[in-house]
Amino acid sequence: MKSPTMRPPFAKGHRKRQAMYLIPNLCTTGNLFCGVFAILSVFNGQHLVAAIAILVGMIFDMLDGKLARLTNSTGQFGIEYDSLSDVVSFGVAPGVLIYSYALSGQGMFGVAVMFAYVAMGAVRLARFNATVSTSDSKYFTGLAIPAAAGVIASLVIFDLHITQLGSEVKPLLILVITFGLAFLMVSTIKYRSFKDMKFRRGDHFTYLVWGILALMLIVAWPQAMLFVTFTGYAVSGPIARLWTMIAKSAGKPVSKTDGPVVETRES
Repeated sequence: MKSPTMRPPFAKGHRKRQAMYLIPNLCTTGNLFCGVFAILSVFNGQHLVAAIAILVGMIFDMLDGKLARLTNSTGQFGIEYDSLSDVVSFGVAPGVLIYSYALSGQGMFGVAVMFAYVAMGAVRLARFNATVSTSDSKYFTGLAIPAAAGVIASLVIFDLHITQLGSEVKPLLILVITFGLAFLMVSTIKYRSFKDMKFRRGDHFTYLVWGILALMLIVAWPQAMLFVTFTGYAVSGPIARLWTMIAKSAGKPVSKTDGPVVETRES
């Protein structure tokens, strides 16, 4: 008589590890879905819906990186899947959105600027993946593609609700902004990643108060505050670079970044 089949003692733990790897990739899939949904919304003429979908995709993009690090389930598959999803959600989707919203009347020049944004975003991600093992976790080299997409999405929302730029001003302004974002993504300008923020003892309450005030402003006036937040981050890199150059020319000491550590996902 054959004895009943016994499950190996590690089967339960193996399933648990598989679930840990699945959760971050499900968030990445949510990010990819938001990107595809944004593109379809642009085709239907729903620019506001497309912009919101891109911003929702950013939430999924932040979650997949955080969950991967918390569950210690990072891997090459997750890194590549995340990057491919980012190309769609934060490269192609914002490019199609901004072209349909403001650049379609500029002929091939509008197409060229839109393609420059998408291509530079893809190059930015490829460079990040190629240098992922030697880069500094405190800083990104070049503007991260989700942040660039946030500027475009929040700009569309800001214009639809507040500024409502005319047909003569809007294409020129957005051409400059889109081209500027493309340049910042492939530049060597450093941007703070906020992955390792450590608060000094006794300052937690102060940061909590400022965080609550910032959240209140975003909730009360999201159309303006989202654009201000993303744009502020985008220009923070060039401002910091300029400040460093001025400090060096004045002979003042400039703080250096810490040594290289291993990164996983860009978000």
